[in-house]
Amino acid sequence: MVKGASSAAKRKGISNLAIGLTVVAFGTSMPEMTVSVLAALDGKNDASFGNVIGSNNFNLLFILGVAGLIFPLAVHRNTVNKEIPISLGAAFLLWLLVNDSWHGLSDPGINILSRLDGVILLLFFAGFLYYVYLSIKQTTGKNAEEGYQDFTMAKSILMTSLGLAALIGGGKLVVDHAVIIAQHYGWSEKLIGLTILAIGTSLPELATSSVAAYHKHDDIAIGNVVGSNIFNILFILGFTGLVRPIPYNTDMNRDIYVLIIGTIALVMFLFILPVHKLDRWKSFLMLVAYIFYTIYLIRLG
Repeated sequence: MVKGASSAAKRKGISNLAIGLTVVAFGTSMPEMTVSVLAALDGKNDASFGNVIGSNNFNLLFILGVAGLIFPLAVHRNTVNKEIPISLGAAFLLWLLVNDSWHGLSDPGINILSRLDGVILLLFFAGFLYYVYLSIKQTTGKNAEEGYQDFTMAKSILMTSLGLAALIGGGKLVVDHAVIIAQHYGWSEKLIGLTILAIGTSLPELATSSVAAYHKHDDIAIGNVVGSNIFNILFILGFTGLVRPIPYNTDMNRDIYVLIIGTIALVMFLFILPVHKLDRWKSFLMLVAYIFYTIYLIRLG
C-alpha cells in the first residue's frame, strides 16, 4: 500500500503528505468506521466511542512512538503549524459536543452525540478536505517525491487497493477474535473499546506507518497518523451520530484528556531541538506514556 500510494503521488506530482493525510489515512481507518457504526447500531455506545478515542490515543502515542524508534521522523512545517493543531481542535470539539450537561445544553446527567452534533463534525470534516484540496492544488507538480519506485498509475492503484484490503481484513480478524478473548475474561464494554477494539482496528495504521518509517517515507508515516485521527473524530463519529444518536459516558472524558494532552505534548516535542523532528528519545517517551496509560485502564477495569 505504501509503495502504491507513494508511486501515485510521485506520478501525479502530489506530495506524499497529502496522500498520507487522505488516501492512506482514510483507508487505514476503515476498520474503525465499520466497528464504530456497527457498535452504535447494536446499542454498544461505550464500544463505539471507545474504539475511536482509544484508536486516536494508540495512533498518537504508540504508533508514532514505534515509527519514530524505527527511524527518526522529519515533520513537515505545515504538519506542525496546521495539521496537528487541526487534530487537536477535533479532539476539543468532540469534548465540547458530547458534554451537554456540563455547559447547560441538556438536563443534568444527560450527555449524547446527537444528529446535530454529527452534522457539525461532518461540516468541519468537509472544511478539512477543502484545506487538503487547496494544499494539493498549490503543490501539485512542485513537490514530486524523489527516490520512490515508479509504477504505472494502474499498478499503483491496484497495489494501494490490495494493500488496503489486506490490512482491513487482517484488522477485522484480530478484532473479532480479541473481543471473544476479552469477553471471556469479563472485561467491560468500555475497556474493550478503549483497548482491544482500538488497538485491533489501528493495526493498519501501525503497519503502514512502521513500513513508511522504515523506508524513510516520513510524510506518509506522519500524515497517516494525523489524518487518521482527524478522520476518526470528524467523519466516523460524525457519520455515526448522524445514523444514530449515541449516549456518551462521561468517564471517557479522561481518555479525551489523554488525547488532548498527548497532542499538545507532540507539538511541544517538535519545537525542542532538533526542531520539527520526532527523534528516538521523544518517540520512546510517547511509547512509555501509552504503556502506562494502558496499564492504568486495565487496572480500572
